[in-house]
Amino acid sequence: QVQLVESGGGLVQAGGSLRLSCAASGSIFSINAMGWYRQAPGKQRELVARISSVGSTKYVDSMKGRFTISRDNAKNMVYLQMNSLKPEDTAVYYCNAEIVRGFTRGDYWGLGTQVTVSS
Repeated sequence: QVQLVESGGGLVQAGGSLRLSCAASGSIFSINAMGWYRQAPGKQRELVARISSVGSTKYVDSMKGRFTISRDNAKNMVYLQMNSLKPEDTAVYYCNAEIVRGFTRGDYWGLGTQVTVSS
């Protein structure tokens, strides 16, 4: 069994900051890429940022300069520092990880954490 558990969401005013965390646990041999996605009401889930096992990062253009993704491989954790938040950042934020277990590799998701940005 593998679990991804997000934390750190909440209600914040526009211009504020939040730091999301995601912990992977269970029978894990290694973790390849990890990432954050978000889904706003009535919209499809979209990529926010991804980070490789060696720290290479990729951001969606609208998040560049405001969001920073990082990871702690020793703790199997990934973080998302979100600054200068806007009301349009309101969404459920999901953690994603490509996890190797024994001879298999799978794509895992957390249940999400709500981020609400008030104007």
